[in-house]
Amino acid sequence: MAAGASEAIDMNAAIDRGHLRRMTFGDRTLEQDVLELFDRQATILIGRMRAGDAAVVGSLAHTLKGSALGIGAGPVADAAQSVENAVGQAAAGSAGDVSAAIDRLAAKVEEARALIALLLRDA
Repeated sequence: MAAGASEAIDMNAAIDRGHLRRMTFGDRTLEQDVLELFDRQATILIGRMRAGDAAVVGSLAHTLKGSALGIGAGPVADAAQSVENAVGQAAAGSAGDVSAAIDRLAAKVEEARALIALLLRDA
């Protein structure tokens, strides 16, 4: 990451660090483990969403939403919910643009991953 990159990331927007501290009982090692797990899982799930059919995409988005809520990554959770909504709309014959929703989710995941990289680097 380039010098000054931490200034470009809103440290409170991507992940609610207070929520994360509460969920990990203030245990810094557990926090690091949970962040590393989320980072790996999110990358895998986005890749699978891009390759999966609508039923799989909805399930993967739901899984990612739960993980995001667990670490306080509200923007990721909201974007994952949008993917679930788009899948539902597409299944109902409505104009749900699943691919665009996945792209928006991937962007929110990248924001969270950038913050995670900073948090882990500074640990």
